[in-house]
Amino acid sequence: MPGDEELFEMFEDLEAQAEALQHLERAAEVADRTRAEYGGVSLDARLMASRGRDLEVDVLAAGRLQGRLERVGPGWFQLDGAFGVAWVRTEAVTGVLGASPRALPELAWSPVDTLGLGSVLRRLAEEQEGVVLQLLDGTRHEGRVGRVGRDFVELVAPAGTGPEATRLVPTAHVAVVRAPG
Repeated sequence: MPGDEELFEMFEDLEAQAEALQHLERAAEVADRTRAEYGGVSLDARLMASRGRDLEVDVLAAGRLQGRLERVGPGWFQLDGAFGVAWVRTEAVTGVLGASPRALPELAWSPVDTLGLGSVLRRLAEEQEGVVLQLLDGTRHEGRVGRVGRDFVELVAPAGTGPEATRLVPTAHVAVVRAPG
């Protein structure tokens, strides 16, 4: 029959094993919660934490764009590169290389950062500069931005291409808006 000291050591050993098991269960729970919470991180949040970085971005119908990430908004971002300036809808992105491993949730964005692509298009309309719209289906249209509606943009054909015509383009079909640099 074991003595008091042996029983005490046996109970201490059992307590240590139980504590180690509880620690492992807690660590697994924390890891599971971390994975679940990361499931709520958006591409916009990752890109927001990547401002100022040089990225390679693969975009439907536009191919790979390489440049510095300058601005990010909900559903779009601005990339400056050798091609000029491009405003890219995140829904058209198929891959990003060079992004920060961090994320900045939209809750922490400045009010200016919460402006949509429509704000960018309205500014381009005010500037009256030529742009190229690259659509998701691969078509390209050149002109200048006219008025911007809730879910479309007017693209006015460039002068000298025949009678001035206005094309209505649903913004949901725009992959990239480019301004030559």
